[in-house]
Amino acid sequence: MADVYLRRLSRWQAEQQREAVADVYVTAYRGAAGAEYRDRAGFLRRFARHVQREGFDMAVADATGLAGCAYGYRLDRDGAWWADFPVEVTPQAEELTASGRVFALTELMVLPAQRRRGVATRLTDLLLSRLGTDLVVAGVDGDRAGTRELLRAWGWKELPATPGRTSPPSGREVWARWPVR
Repeated sequence: MADVYLRRLSRWQAEQQREAVADVYVTAYRGAAGAEYRDRAGFLRRFARHVQREGFDMAVADATGLAGCAYGYRLDRDGAWWADFPVEVTPQAEELTASGRVFALTELMVLPAQRRRGVATRLTDLLLSRLGTDLVVAGVDGDRAGTRELLRAWGWKELPATPGRTSPPSGREVWARWPVR
């Protein structure tokens, strides 16, 4: 197996690498057979919006080509992100959001051939290492195998659902890491 090297990308570099990132996305998340084009096109639309967000940051893993990436951005100070997820938002989380100190880990993907080698951990550590945030959140598909166990091992906590609602309508869960430093 080839060595994996990590590096950060600027916004401009991320935009230049969008096709390679989309290739990793399709391979890493292999959806239903025949849905690759739709999955890729949807990812590219989301990525184009994400890369324009304030505080966008990205780290990639290179082996003999792009092997994985992690990226995200600072949440808007208006707190609108929280409305998409029926979770209990503490006053502290609201205050951190309003002060621009919450980062959303939007994507973390690693090619299957590079998994179980610490690449995802290293990518996440590199991405979060220089952030000036006090809270990192991630909306996670609850049905992905091993996701919950991995996040727990990394010290993340699932945010509780709003009383009376058991899970987000989208099937996604919100996980948080306090503090990053």
